Amino acid sequence: MPLPTADIFTQIRAAIEGALPDAQVVVGGSGGHFTIEVTSAAFAGKNTLGKQRLVYSAIKDLMAGDRAPVHAVDSLITRIPGEG
Repeated sequence: MPLPTADIFTQIRAAIEGALPDAQVVVGGSGGHFTIEVTSAAFAGKNTLGKQRLVYSAIKDLMAGDRAPVHAVDSLITRIPGEG
């Protein structure tokens, strides 16, 4: 039985905040497909790919295996604090 979407949102946020303690995380989506917005000072000086790698690395366990709760990240937005 799949986890309720709200539980998956919590798991995604917790995983990202664990890897990037100052992060502000907004998660949306359903059906295994999610949108994630992350604002963190840890992104300073990194290019887009570097920022995305930090986030994907944080949630990799939620994306692993046939029964993974996260099947796809349809949109990943990364920002540095103060960035529009």
